[in-house]
Amino acid sequence: MNKPSIYGLTLDQLKEWLLAHGHKPSRALQVWDLLYRKRVTDFSDMNEVNSECVQLLADTFVIQTLTQHIKQEAADGTVKFLFKLQDGSLIETVMMRHKYGLSVCVTTQVGCNIGCSFCASGLLAKSRDLSAGEIVEQIMNVQLHLDQIEKDELVSHIVVMGIGEPFDNFNNLLDFLNVVIDHKGLAIAGRRITVSTSGIVNKIYEFTDAAIPVNLAISLHAPNNELRTRIMKINRAMPIEKLMASLKYYLAKNNRRITIEYILLKDVNDHKEEAEQLAELFSDFKDRLYVNLIPYNPVDEHSQYQRSEQESVLAFYDTLKKNGVNCKIRQEHGTDIDAACGQLRSKQLKKDAQQ
Repeated sequence: MNKPSIYGLTLDQLKEWLLAHGHKPSRALQVWDLLYRKRVTDFSDMNEVNSECVQLLADTFVIQTLTQHIKQEAADGTVKFLFKLQDGSLIETVMMRHKYGLSVCVTTQVGCNIGCSFCASGLLAKSRDLSAGEIVEQIMNVQLHLDQIEKDELVSHIVVMGIGEPFDNFNNLLDFLNVVIDHKGLAIAGRRITVSTSGIVNKIYEFTDAAIPVNLAISLHAPNNELRTRIMKINRAMPIEKLMASLKYYLAKNNRRITIEYILLKDVNDHKEEAEQLAELFSDFKDRLYVNLIPYNPVDEHSQYQRSEQESVLAFYDTLKKNGVNCKIRQEHGTDIDAACGQLRSKQLKKDAQQ
């Protein structure tokens, strides 16, 4: 049986674990500093920690569970990693360069059960959730990559928008967030972290009550139930009315804006009519959100969908702006590599199957 990743423990959980095993909780701070500030990758390098404690940690946990399977680098500095897990599963992680810093998009599940009809991530059903440690380790591996190329750069932003539905792996998601925002470790500010969900309504309420100071994004992609149900099967169980109620609850409890993600699909959801419906949908709280208009990255297996024409994208944008909705057209990253989420993994799995 594989040992769990030590990255999966929050600082409080590590303190409790050490105390339960006869060691001073204060040693957790030493271990934490070595893991996240000095970024050691082997327990044998923890020379500052009591040797018996180090041995106990090494007997129980591992530091690195992911191995780099493929790395693709784009001309704009985007790097897409395909990592292999201990059980042989493959996941994607993406590092993107922005004017404001370095952002990492992490995966939370092996596969996805949400079944959005345009998405490469859901081409294979979910086989399991990632542990909190496996999610944290994606950040650490990107940071180690930066250390190795001697860029003297730190990961500054995180988006939880990779393969899988984060709210379908809720407890591990919360542990991951508590690890990366801890000021004694990576200390990534909550305002620089965004979690995206396709709209699991009950978990939006739980997430709101958990009061973790990070941002929320909603993958909406359609302004009415008929269209959204056609392209996102989750809408059958959790229609837009229920989703809007949960967002109003979130806004009532948080002094934060919500991001609405809207992938533009040619002749499907990119008409002026849909833009006007979207503006009407948010009429009660349009000052508390902004819409992120996303150009579609075509996926071979979803050939029924194409990228919207630039004229349609600009008309959609203009209609939202004229109706008082804050919006922007998302800058694309890594268009010269397997840009769509899940695309690199899907392609590699096909190659493996053919061998």
